[in-house]
Amino acid sequence: MNLIEIEDINIPELQIYKQLRDNAFTEDNSFIADSPKVINLLLESDLEIKSILSTKEYYEEFEDLIRKKDIEKLYVATKKELESIVGHTVHHNAMMHGIRPEPTPLDALGDKIIMLDEISSTQNVGSIARSAAALGVNSYLLPKQGPHPYSRRSLRVSMGYVSKLQIHIYENIIETIEALKQAGYTILAAEVTNESIELAKLEVPEKWVLIMGHEGKGISKEILEHCDKTVKIEMVEGIKSFNVSVAASIMMYKLIYS
Repeated sequence: MNLIEIEDINIPELQIYKQLRDNAFTEDNSFIADSPKVINLLLESDLEIKSILSTKEYYEEFEDLIRKKDIEKLYVATKKELESIVGHTVHHNAMMHGIRPEPTPLDALGDKIIMLDEISSTQNVGSIARSAAALGVNSYLLPKQGPHPYSRRSLRVSMGYVSKLQIHIYENIIETIEALKQAGYTILAAEVTNESIELAKLEVPEKWVLIMGHEGKGISKEILEHCDKTVKIEMVEGIKSFNVSVAASIMMYKLIYS
């Protein structure tokens, strides 16, 4: 490996590690990933990797894995230098600069899709991605105006498993739902209404899209009118709801393994 010893932490090539905060990206769709576990999983993907910034110990421990990728720049820094570059305390010894994959076209997604509507928490976006990958729901639909699954925190929460998913970013949810219906999908909305079907009693369709709504507001009436069915999770009296990422995991498990 051609390791680059850092003589000046202020060189332009390293500034991206400080500039790209949680949900920030550049024109070339760059992203930053943190921690060896996340980086190592991304190294096993087809993602384009621009550089790694880490301590010598990381390179020594994972040399075989790193050598498998054609990475132009491998920067070596001390833990103190890492913190000086990013401007805050870090609890790991490695970071990576990569390029987000091209979005998957809507008509190329699989038969099982998890779709988000106005989810505001980057952590929930990452948590749902991790559960989807674990359960075999490999298509992820997200709104353009919400947190991106390749944001720094989402990647960390997903443990990098977002790289296992086909991702499509939509602009208009109603138009997207109608296009999916035309393609033969049954649209399931996770929402509590008078017409909601209990999850245990749901007959699972062959092709489905599960829509999860905003953490506080849920799914709007306008959107529900375009869905085929609303589904709710049975729970004890007096408890109103689960966290959205927990609810998504429970529902995806039912839809996959029923």
